[in-house]
This record gives sequence, C-alpha cells and structure tokens, in this order.
Amino acid sequence: MTKRNLTRQIPSGVSRRSFLAGTGAVAAGLTFSGKGFAAEEKVLNFYNWDTYIGETTLDDFSDATGVSVNMDLFADNDELFAKLKAGNPGYDVIVPTNDYVERMISADMLVKLDHSKIPNIKNVDPAFLNPAFDPGRTYSLPYMWGSIGIGYRKSRVDAVPDSWKVLYDSDKYAGKIALLAAPSTVLQVGCKYLGYPLNESDPAVLEKVADMLIKQKPNIKVFAEDNGQDLLLSGEVDLTMEWNGDILQVMAEDDDISYVVPKEGGLLWEDTLCIPTGAPHPENAHAFINFLLDAKAGAAIADFIQYATPNAAAKALMSDEYRNNPAIFPTDEVIRNSETAIYQGTDYTQLVDRLWTKIGAA
Repeated sequence: MTKRNLTRQIPSGVSRRSFLAGTGAVAAGLTFSGKGFAAEEKVLNFYNWDTYIGETTLDDFSDATGVSVNMDLFADNDELFAKLKAGNPGYDVIVPTNDYVERMISADMLVKLDHSKIPNIKNVDPAFLNPAFDPGRTYSLPYMWGSIGIGYRKSRVDAVPDSWKVLYDSDKYAGKIALLAAPSTVLQVGCKYLGYPLNESDPAVLEKVADMLIKQKPNIKVFAEDNGQDLLLSGEVDLTMEWNGDILQVMAEDDDISYVVPKEGGLLWEDTLCIPTGAPHPENAHAFINFLLDAKAGAAIADFIQYATPNAAAKALMSDEYRNNPAIFPTDEVIRNSETAIYQGTDYTQLVDRLWTKIGAA
C-alpha cells in the first residue's frame, strides 16, 4: 500500500484493462445505487492507501454516476486517524484497518451506514458480516484482508526465513533488513516472536520488545514507510516486513522475490470502507461503497492489487491461481497461529508512542 504507479502490471497473463473488459467491469455492467445524486454535488473525496484501488475503478464509477472522485493518500492508520481527529477536512470515504475502526467509533469519528443504500452487501462473504470490532457492520464494510509477513529475495537467503528472528533478533542479514515504520504493528509482532499474545498489554513485556528492537537497530537498514517491497525490488534490502499484497505485487516483477508468514504466526488484518463524521457527500459515499462491493468491480480491484477479497461474488469470478494462492489467502495453519489486532484504549496507545520514541532515540 505504498506510493507506486497504479499502471504497474500484476500477473495474470493479461493487462489490467484486458481483465476489466473481459469481466465486463465497466460502467454499464456494474450494479450500484444512484439514490441521492440529485441532492448533492457530483463529487466524492476518497482517502485511501496507495496502490489500493483498481486501475480504472474511479473512472468507472465516474462514468456510471457522473460523480468525479478525488483520491488522497495516507501512509498508515496513524496518519489517517490524526488527520480525521483534527476535524474532517472534507473526506467522504476512508479505509481504516479493523482496530482503528474500533478506535474511531470510540472517538465518534464515523457515521452509521445506511444498509438500504448498499444493496451489494449481499456479495460479502457471511464470515465478514459480524466482526467483533463492528458488530452488525454498523459503521464499516469489508474491503480487503490479509497478513503481514516477510518478503525476501530467494537468492540472498540460505533458507526460507520462517521465523521473525531474522528481522528482530539476528545479525545474519545486518544492513539488509527493513521493518515497517508502524509502532503498534512492530511491537505486536515482536510480542508474537517472544511467545506472547499479539495484543499483549503488559508494560514490562512491551518494554522487553522495545529493548530487543533497540539492540537490533544496528542491523536494520530502515523502518520503512510501507515501501519495503520497493526496497526489496531495488535490492536495497534482502528481507522486509510487509503487507502480503505489496510483496505479491513485486513478486510479479521479479521471480526471485517470495513471501512467508513466520512459524510464530503474524498479524491478520482487515481494511474497511467507512464514512467519516462530517462527510460532505454522504449519499455519494454510500453509492461509492456499494459500487466497490459490486462483484465485477470487486474482482477487477482484487486482480489488480493482489489482496484477498472478502467479496464472495467477486472471488467467484477470479482465477484458480488467485483463489488458491496461500500468499493471498492464508493457510489454515497460518490463521491458527496468527491474531488480529484489537484497540486497547488510550493508555496502551500512549505506551506504544512512548516506546516508539525510545526506540527512535536510541
């Protein structure tokens, strides 16, 4: 989910535009709600991770509705939260991750969705319709899901790096490793490596993880702003902590790159579609969310960005190569060993911030 060119060709043997044409994912073939357009200006402001939308999705929506889409990009959930916490500058649809949905609900930063305006909810896999972080999908709908693991260059390692040790607790690849510049995620995965729960909140345990990271800092080339896959592709690092879809995108360009979730397990996440408090175009926002949940539009998005779709109707249109790829859809073993982050309140957030400052200053 980093800042790269959206015209990058990702594997399937056909171009993105060919895929769109082949599935009929053009304005005339999509199912969406047009309610409310007459009452609002024809504009939608979308705040999204980069490389996290189909190649023509925004144009398709505009062609179908006459609503033009402005898309701004954020690098991580902390940036998204801070921008909206200071007051919504005009965004209509945002894409927070599951634990930040909880945090934003608690802070009254999201509005309730009108499900009657999003009939394509019917396309969502029932397994995603009642998550603990948003029971009944009152404030959010699922966009994509996946894992965080290790992307690596096969020719530069002597074995599959199947433990977080190579990033957190080893000088074996000194100067050639990257971790995400994501405080809570890095600390949570460090807890997993040390045998604690991902959502461990004991300050003594988190201090232990922070001390381990401080000791490891000389071996870490960079805490990457979610561009570890680009560093891997360019050869600047040989191993990186990253989102699975980002690594899959560069695997399409270089067959020397691969991805693994370590044996200790990792972090499973779900990104969602939400309408922030103060959205200036709520009707357009509902229509846009409904559009993204269309089967054909959803398939085109998933094919382009190579993340796991929770849209059952979209998944049914995808190739076996996509549906059966364990780097996209984690295996049962990975799911058993992994955990999902939860929002643990302001005291935990302040502790993470303090420890991250300590790590950075060391």
